[in-house]
Amino acid sequence: MNYTELSNELLSWAEVNQTHRVRTGIYHRNDHLLSLLTDFGRINPCYPDRATDDGNRILYTGEGRRGDQGLTPGNRAMLRAIETQHRVPLFNKLAAGRWQHTGFWRVTDAEHRFDASENRMLWRFTLERAPLAD
Repeated sequence: MNYTELSNELLSWAEVNQTHRVRTGIYHRNDHLLSLLTDFGRINPCYPDRATDDGNRILYTGEGRRGDQGLTPGNRAMLRAIETQHRVPLFNKLAAGRWQHTGFWRVTDAEHRFDASENRMLWRFTLERAPLAD
């Protein structure tokens, strides 16, 4: 897939899967982050991702559905992405079989802290919108 422009075009899972080859939210290989999925907690409330008002920053919840989130391979890839500063595509699940490409993002910060509303330790990663080309 070539994402040179953002569009409101809806994508199927088959189209997203050409880039994001797994069903989990963090796609990585050898500690290298490749792409991300979200639904902003609408469908999967255990991952309460949220965007800032201007839409240029996202607080992204780390890997791990139940219990305290640890330093899993996906969370390690997210931490490494802070160092490498490479950009990755983020796909937003709107409904079953309906996805939207939200642009390219960089992981810029991470925090491992207790979340009272979830009653568990979560990794929270800050994503910042990256330019289309750099």
